Amino acid sequence: MKTTHCFVFALSTLLTGLSAEPPKLVLQITVDQLRGDQLTRFADRMPDGGFQYFLDEGINYANAHHSHANTETIVGHATLATGATPSVHGMVANVWFDRETGQTTYNIEDPNYALLTEGADVDAANEIDPTQRAANTDGRSPRAMLSSTFSDELALRTAGQSKVFGVSVKDRGAVSMAGHAGKAFWFSKAAGQFVTSTYYYDAYPEWVTAWNAADPLARYAGQAWTLSQDPETYQFGDRDDQPWETAMPGFGRTFPHSYGDADSRGFTTYLTLSPAGDQITLEFAKALIANESIGQDEVTDYLAVSFSSTDYVGHIFGPSSLEAEDNLLQLDRTIAALLEYVDDVVGLDDTLIVLSADHGGPEAPGSLQPYGFDVNYVEPDTWDKAPAFERLKERFGIGEELIETYEHPYVYLNQSVLSEQGIDQAEVEQAVAEELTKFAGVALAVSSKALARGETSDTPVYRAVVNNYHLKRSGDVYVVFEPQWFIADFDGLHVACTHGSPWRYDTYVPIIFAGADLEAQTIHREVHTVDLAPTLSAYLGLQAPSGSVGAVLTEVME
Repeated sequence: MKTTHCFVFALSTLLTGLSAEPPKLVLQITVDQLRGDQLTRFADRMPDGGFQYFLDEGINYANAHHSHANTETIVGHATLATGATPSVHGMVANVWFDRETGQTTYNIEDPNYALLTEGADVDAANEIDPTQRAANTDGRSPRAMLSSTFSDELALRTAGQSKVFGVSVKDRGAVSMAGHAGKAFWFSKAAGQFVTSTYYYDAYPEWVTAWNAADPLARYAGQAWTLSQDPETYQFGDRDDQPWETAMPGFGRTFPHSYGDADSRGFTTYLTLSPAGDQITLEFAKALIANESIGQDEVTDYLAVSFSSTDYVGHIFGPSSLEAEDNLLQLDRTIAALLEYVDDVVGLDDTLIVLSADHGGPEAPGSLQPYGFDVNYVEPDTWDKAPAFERLKERFGIGEELIETYEHPYVYLNQSVLSEQGIDQAEVEQAVAEELTKFAGVALAVSSKALARGETSDTPVYRAVVNNYHLKRSGDVYVVFEPQWFIADFDGLHVACTHGSPWRYDTYVPIIFAGADLEAQTIHREVHTVDLAPTLSAYLGLQAPSGSVGAVLTEVME
């Protein structure tokens, strides 16, 4: 009888994820645009403590992928947070066209919750930032996310006793991970400070005000991004000046990259285009841990830290560049410093850590062409004026523009014209999709009406497009570019490369669980990022997030 009771208790523990000593802290580290292979690409020059800690000590899912088609920042972060696909959590793109307002909507904008720092609107204030799109308001909140997050479920389970925070340079990287119940801080390039909105606070905590007032950026003024190691040790040491790299005004495309003076135009943006952005994020995260007493009691806390510089560097210089190589080497030391601090304050054995990425990234076409790849850039702005679309307008009797706008990855048709003339939208969508597939660089175009009716093929790419479809937010035709083809124009600035496809280089990311006495192992079966949040929930015996569709990764439970 005793044996039976022991077996039942052990089985119950395994199934619920409950343990006698739950972790004091769940630390979720997300690296923006960290393709799965980048984790080990320069590992020979990465000492213990950073990425090597995860590879040596963690449960490494070495074949992890996002299962949605539009691999952009908010889409990936929301998926990691909720365990849901964009079709459920609603973050179908960094921006989408809102039919009700007639405006392009930035994912987490919310006019009801203004920033606490006046004039700190990150997007509107820095027109030289190539990866930001201006929102209609400076307000930010998580209310547009339609599913709960793991952090929400933790807060609900503990009746709000768990301290829940998200930190990032990017607002969407912090807000999405903190969920609806947590608190988020992000870096305002306009203010040169970490900020938040009235959704979270009526006024800044005193320690945040003091941290910003101490001017932590001063040490970068008049300095430059220089190589952190012996130049002869770099794989790309002889390729510092590649023609496809973006020459940011005042920053250049060769080392050293000057930050300029603290009051110069672009100073704060240049910091985020370099390892400095992640270093600043680290320092703020450490201050938050100390001042909010994270992981200092018996109730499990949650801290999400999203490092953004890898994404910025990837866009401007590409992943196969000297800049990307040095940035990863420096990020490795930044993560090592974060883990060391958490070990000192909380203890890694008392911390469940998970490392992943919101998406991967492509190579710059210029770096692939010498190897025989026929790749280039796509220009959707030219589509509506092409002869094929002129013929479509004639066919359907449309005298105005047929395409109202293109917001990646969706074509939005001029629905008012179609409605006024009684034209069947499904027929037009299909005709547009068929014509788009004839354009250079377009691999697939899918009618949203066909997606809603389930009239698509059952292939991996089509399934990824279905996972991205949301009735109220998706456009009328989803466009998939050919592998390594993408839009390189960011509001007038030509960038080296852009992610956002269903191809493996964009979906491939690391998922590694570590700390909390987990036993190191490497698993090569394919898993998906929707599995991360339900696994965290199961480990702590929580209800999975409301929209979660992922599976529990059993190795973490064992």
